[in-house]
Amino acid sequence: MITINQAKVNSQSNNKQLELFNPSKPLELNFIQKKFTFIDFFAGIGGFRIPLEKLGGKCLGYSEIDKEAIKVYQNNFIGYYNAGELNLGDISKINHLPNNIDLFVGGVPCQPWSVAGKLKGFNDPRGQLWFDVIKLVNKYQPKAFIFENVKGLTTGKNKDKLEYLVNQFENLNYVVNWKVINSYDFGVPQNRERVFIIGIRKDQKNCQSYQFPKPLKVHVRLLDVFDELKHCKVIKKVKLSPDILFNGNVPPSRNRFQKNDELNDFFTFSDLRNGHTTLHSWDLIKTTVKEKKICLTLLKYRRSKKYGVKDGNPLSFGDLKELITDLKESDLTKLVNKNILRTINNKYEFVNSKNNSGLNGIYRIFLPNSETIGTLTATGARDFFATVSINADNPEDYKKKFIQKIYKPQKFNPIMAKHCRQLQGFPDWFQFHHKDSIAKKQFGNSVPIPVVYHVAKELIKLFDIDYFF
Repeated sequence: MITINQAKVNSQSNNKQLELFNPSKPLELNFIQKKFTFIDFFAGIGGFRIPLEKLGGKCLGYSEIDKEAIKVYQNNFIGYYNAGELNLGDISKINHLPNNIDLFVGGVPCQPWSVAGKLKGFNDPRGQLWFDVIKLVNKYQPKAFIFENVKGLTTGKNKDKLEYLVNQFENLNYVVNWKVINSYDFGVPQNRERVFIIGIRKDQKNCQSYQFPKPLKVHVRLLDVFDELKHCKVIKKVKLSPDILFNGNVPPSRNRFQKNDELNDFFTFSDLRNGHTTLHSWDLIKTTVKEKKICLTLLKYRRSKKYGVKDGNPLSFGDLKELITDLKESDLTKLVNKNILRTINNKYEFVNSKNNSGLNGIYRIFLPNSETIGTLTATGARDFFATVSINADNPEDYKKKFIQKIYKPQKFNPIMAKHCRQLQGFPDWFQFHHKDSIAKKQFGNSVPIPVVYHVAKELIKLFDIDYFF
């Protein structure tokens, strides 16, 4: 029987073997494997191809326009035995495909539906590529398709665009389902939400039977997957009252990975936000009690509508004097000289005025205990991971230990391409681009392989085919 790759990760997180998808180790399937054919649109570096081949798929052609991605794709997948596989190029210029294709797949460019892409939707040339997808689905009528995109396609003003796409596919004789899936729920320590759109041609006897896979009941931590953290042990954290962590006011922006009764597993570097694991520039350099008070006052009131309509306004000396009665202009001058504050139109604001820019080139440092890291993106992020663990009974000691044991001795590493490979579930044999910056961009653009595997497995079970390649 053909096998797939699956690994047992010895997780210190819960002291038991976690059975997770890993293309590097074989384990027999628990269902009869079927052979099927597929076309890999928007192929990137092969995030769809790897799990589909492990499920018994044969790629008949791939479509991609990024030259560097094509190099990586061909280096990993195109060889002597499939040298004639179709390189389809630009999807908008495809005029011929093989007949009787079972499956179309692809991660349609997501920038038009994201904030980073300015939410231009179908007005963005990349958003219009959906029309090429629809045209090819209509012409070649594959038995099914799987398309992936950002969660933003399902929310706000984009939701009607998703409904439009679903209606278009339904009019082409397909039963369509979609769902937002987080890669964290399928054994990947990354908070990555993506929408998967599944279509099954209505003449297939099981076209109404598709069900998205249920989340796995196992989770891993960074210390389970990064080689540099194999020496770390899981820290059992103390339970704390939200009153201690948030002064009784839990921020609404917290996500599912930030427990309201535990210290966070990461530290954020920002002068524009506050929290029990937020580090400010005045925490990292020598400042007086009064200087800290000035900075925290500016941080608190800079978003007040009293001082302007922007989401963050500079305050004048007079504004700050009303809030801190013993304030002197010399106090502000000292903070300017320390490069914490700067003046603009005789008002004061933080030098570090962009949240995601972080401080000193660092935005976040995740601890080994963390079950998830931020979403990998094509543009990248100033994210790092600590190489030692810390614990504390209160937020104040937690910050002090972090600065003393991790930040000052530089016990942290940047997220490199080899880590992105693990965070997207790519196998160890996968050869990424030799330039780390390009490789990280390509991984950020890719799909999490374990998610594709589980989504596709439920679809392949329904196929009424039996090919022999």
